[in-house]
Amino acid sequence: MEPVANYIQERIDIQLPVIREVLRPPGAVAEKKFLDTCYRCGNCVDVCPAKAIRPMSTENVTQTGTPYIDPDLSACVVCDELACMKACPSGALQLVSDPRRIRMGLAAVDNAVCVRSKGGNCTLCIDKCPFGTEAIRLNAAGAIEVVSAGCVGCGSCQFYCPTTPKAIVVHPQ
Repeated sequence: MEPVANYIQERIDIQLPVIREVLRPPGAVAEKKFLDTCYRCGNCVDVCPAKAIRPMSTENVTQTGTPYIDPDLSACVVCDELACMKACPSGALQLVSDPRRIRMGLAAVDNAVCVRSKGGNCTLCIDKCPFGTEAIRLNAAGAIEVVSAGCVGCGSCQFYCPTTPKAIVVHPQ
């Protein structure tokens, strides 16, 4: 598919969308600009207090060395110091004045997989979320519900979800 997209893009004067395939650290600019801007210096990796940011190792040379977060391994804790954004020398991570305005991704719930749908009383995703019920809550039926305006996509809900497969997954934005 990529060769076709490249062929078309070379012949028409519009930019085709770049689909973000990975969860980038807080403050990341749009993916194409991110890939063009990021120095791959590792500063954000080094300063992350949660050790959630990792350098990408892939055959795709445009992404190799770029920082990403895998919520199955560790989640962003939206630290008070916003360390990764402040440590970025390239501008690939832009400092956000209000942590509630961060938009890394958006969580999606599969209530059929959720412990609550089987009679369990689990609320780990709510309890561990840095923004709590502003981002994720119980609806009137007692099911988990993501509040899209409040979810920053940090991955805490996915990280702490006890189910396999995960009942809640963050999709990069």
